[in-house]
Amino acid sequence: MKTVFRWVGIVFGVLVGLIVLTIGAIYFITESRINKTYDIQVETVAIPTDAAAIEYGKHVATIRACIECHGEDLGGKIYIEDPAVGRLVTSNLTAGKNGIGSSYTDADYVRAIRHGVGSDGKPLLLMPSLEFYYLSDADLGAVIAYVKSVPPVDSDLPRNQVALPLRAIYLFSGEVGMLSAEVIDHESPPPIAPEVGVTAAYGEYLAVTCTGCHGKGLSGGPIPGAPPGWPEALNLTPGGELIGWSEPDFIAAMRTGVTPAGRQLRNEFMPWKVLGQMTDDELRALWLYLQSAPAKEQGNR
Repeated sequence: MKTVFRWVGIVFGVLVGLIVLTIGAIYFITESRINKTYDIQVETVAIPTDAAAIEYGKHVATIRACIECHGEDLGGKIYIEDPAVGRLVTSNLTAGKNGIGSSYTDADYVRAIRHGVGSDGKPLLLMPSLEFYYLSDADLGAVIAYVKSVPPVDSDLPRNQVALPLRAIYLFSGEVGMLSAEVIDHESPPPIAPEVGVTAAYGEYLAVTCTGCHGKGLSGGPIPGAPPGWPEALNLTPGGELIGWSEPDFIAAMRTGVTPAGRQLRNEFMPWKVLGQMTDDELRALWLYLQSAPAKEQGNR
């Protein structure tokens, strides 16, 4: 009997050791990637100074969900706090206390927004630069002009803390866009944006913002890295949620958050309050693109 207990103890000790080694390896590898430094020579982007351009920049920052994440005053906030994810904090973008606005140069803004890399050369955590990478120079310049124009806000936000489950999913699944800097091709020039207009091509340009939750194929499903209580993203292709919708139905749903069937969209998961601030022409272009996308079953992302 003593021999049995001894072997049980040995096996238990080995298992505990393996668990500790695995946890240590996950933290070590993810921390090394989080703290990797990038040397990126950014492209020159003209930053306008006129009031009209700044107002347009605010519009782009709104419909691209910058304000949704960083707050109405761009002072940053605790965006997610969940045991499975950790504490994810968005930066104070203003020139106030603990804000980046007092030190960032125009090149720093371009590097952060388009390349997902901070002024210290380290990748920005959960910054959706893989989506912003596609912004035209005109849109990017206008957003930077707007950010630089916002009044200073003082903040005293806590630091990011990435929980073990999110680190493991990021490391082993490859589906969590925790570090956009890892997947952006920093050497190639950004794609040329389509001309502004009520076209499917321009709608696709706008829809890049939707891909973080709904997937590149827009067919929805579980959102990689989201807290366990979050619902699945809906299927936006002609094979899913929008079957039977008309263009007026789509625009009304985006404006009011209520679907044609009378279901209220929850803004904390589907930020219709900011996306619905697209102009009528932008929503029409987005609708054209969604209708032109290949029909897919729910969850293929």
